[in-house]
Amino acid sequence: MQKWIEHSLIKDQKIESRLYQQLLAADVLKKGNTMIVAPTALGKTIVAVLVAAERIKNFKGSKVLILAPSKPLVVQHEESFREFLNIPATSLTGDVKPEERIKRWNDHQVICATPQTIESDLISSRYSMENVSLVVFDECHRGVGSYSYVYLAGKYLQQSKHPLVLGLTASPGSVEDKINEVCENLFINDVIIKSEEDPDVAPYFNPVETKWIKTELTEELKEIKKCIDTVLKARLNTLKKMGVIKSVNMGKKDVLIAKGAAQKRIAQSSNPPKKCYYAVSVLTAVINAMHAVELLETQGINTLDKYFDRLKKKRTKAAKGLLMDEDFSNAIRLTKKAHENGIEHPKLQLLADILKKELNNKDSKIIVFTQFRDTVDRIYEKCGEEGINAVKFFGQASKEGEKGLTQKKQKEVIKAFKMGVYDVLISTSVAEEGIDIPAVDLVILYEPVPSEIRMIQRRGRTGRKNKGKMYILITKGTRDEAYYWTSINKENRMKKQLSKRVKRNIAPNEIVKMLPREEEKDGEKIIKPLIYADSREGNSRVLRELDKLDAVIEVKALPVADYQVSGEVGIERKTAKDFVGSIIDKRLYKQAKELVENFRKPVIILEGDDLYSSLLNPNAIRGALSSIAVDFGIPIIPTRSEEDTAAMILRIAIREQIQNKSPVQVRTEKKPVTLYEQQLYIVESLPNIGPVTAKKLLNEFGSVKNIINASQGELKSVEGIGDKIAKSIIDVVNSGFRKIDASKTKKLIEVDESDK
Repeated sequence: MQKWIEHSLIKDQKIESRLYQQLLAADVLKKGNTMIVAPTALGKTIVAVLVAAERIKNFKGSKVLILAPSKPLVVQHEESFREFLNIPATSLTGDVKPEERIKRWNDHQVICATPQTIESDLISSRYSMENVSLVVFDECHRGVGSYSYVYLAGKYLQQSKHPLVLGLTASPGSVEDKINEVCENLFINDVIIKSEEDPDVAPYFNPVETKWIKTELTEELKEIKKCIDTVLKARLNTLKKMGVIKSVNMGKKDVLIAKGAAQKRIAQSSNPPKKCYYAVSVLTAVINAMHAVELLETQGINTLDKYFDRLKKKRTKAAKGLLMDEDFSNAIRLTKKAHENGIEHPKLQLLADILKKELNNKDSKIIVFTQFRDTVDRIYEKCGEEGINAVKFFGQASKEGEKGLTQKKQKEVIKAFKMGVYDVLISTSVAEEGIDIPAVDLVILYEPVPSEIRMIQRRGRTGRKNKGKMYILITKGTRDEAYYWTSINKENRMKKQLSKRVKRNIAPNEIVKMLPREEEKDGEKIIKPLIYADSREGNSRVLRELDKLDAVIEVKALPVADYQVSGEVGIERKTAKDFVGSIIDKRLYKQAKELVENFRKPVIILEGDDLYSSLLNPNAIRGALSSIAVDFGIPIIPTRSEEDTAAMILRIAIREQIQNKSPVQVRTEKKPVTLYEQQLYIVESLPNIGPVTAKKLLNEFGSVKNIINASQGELKSVEGIGDKIAKSIIDVVNSGFRKIDASKTKKLIEVDESDK
């Protein structure tokens, strides 16, 4: 007889009583902040539900926050908690308006959300986590670097009266430092590992049979590979002779490191040698060629042909150099010929044969994983040719004319797949993490991936209700084999690291809580500086750092500048990369002009120390810097990092608001154009008249009307205007307007279009 969990907050006969899940929940409640590492099918969500129910029961009126890295996962968690608990659950994502998010937060005890949404709301002081008794970090291995989980964990421990952290993941990583970083960032003090081999888990777990299916490159593919290998060898030899690399036997990671070193040298030199730029160009070509080999070995002709087409559209020296190389051109020609003749990677037919065999034997559901959208398209086409009922599944980003799948469409595809409308789901990595696809009989990897996390996640898509199978297609003697063994070694290393039962010596009661600053000191009120931040800075780490520094932040859509700290001071923040990009696309001078027009004291913060690491000539960058400072009169303040930028913005805000007692009057629209600016605009529109000469003309004649009525001789009296310019102005002012009828205009347009 089946037993069910009995709890006042859990619906009757909804959660099967499994001892290992109850013990895991009990351990979390007893030991404090915990990470649970377990395969996908072991029911980590159920453990979270059990812990959540107990926390809400013990802390009356408290809330539980479940964080997940994607909107589909958030919706999935909301549905699960609604299914199991007697407590209303809701979801908060960027699609929900801020006013509605505040209402949902206040009205619900179980809240499922994306971390970026909660981060934005906390920074904007829409609500606090004071009354949150449990935060669940799903896919907690993401809690590294500047990901929102890191900020939220720290904020939670600061604000909550009764904090408890639960991290869930199938794999926290294979490197000890990465595991330790996740634990430290999320304040984890205990790690619990469960696997399918554990005696208490085995009765509920369906084993997954893993099978390698090997094939070999055809002669046509080997010939193409030979051409690209020749290109690679020549360029690697060139780099070795230049002293850029020590050996020609380098992997892609080593080449990327070498490229970074060359770019760093460019950045650190005021006049870098041309050799550095040439080295970066050759290294870029090597990376492009290596990628071409990888596509050939692991994907196929169709995907490689599309990559070559994209490469032809590039205007970089690296791309042009490759296209001029005879061996590379031969590779492109042979690929195009193979594509036209219908030659493909042997994996494609092998995959089709496996699918037909599996589907003929029984009513199966199969997922096929592949790295690239181009390969998804080709597999889908092949399934159509072979009469296999398949559907494509990929992310929301659009690519080369094909729109991405919206969240709504993704849900429709998964629902149709579950209901048996389709037999095969062909997916990129988007289906690896967390998406609920039960009752899958077989997972096929079109190529191995060199990541133990992704390999574990893909394997976790099968074996949920019945015995599962995972087939891995491997091309012998290629990167396929190398990637497979890399993932296996990393997974073994991960298990070894976790077997040490990684613990952090940080218990919840040892965390020093940072209470809000006192509003009074020695009888005087302390005023916290108010900083307005543009909504486009929402994902910036600067906002997090400002929040840590106890600034009051208002996020709004600012028409000019990224930050405003007073009515007079607007701050434009630019990373080194963005600064170079804005020179190239000519945004920089427009932004500088708008800053000067809207703020009496504009400032540009230039963040980072890699300003000269791009391929843009350093003199072009120096010219832009001097123009901003000299022509526009805007001070440029350098900062090293996001933390440094936040500290600088705060210091400027304190100076403006507290020391100068200047209130912040936020701009909701650009400053109106003044009469003076309109007059300058009209005069500047005259032939060969710039801002300086326009001012001279207005000073000399007193009005726009007098300038228009001036004679050629009178115009020449102004410095900078000679016979030619004066005559041009007279011609424009005095010449009659020639009308062009509609039929002639149409003919002119047609001529212009034909010229194109």
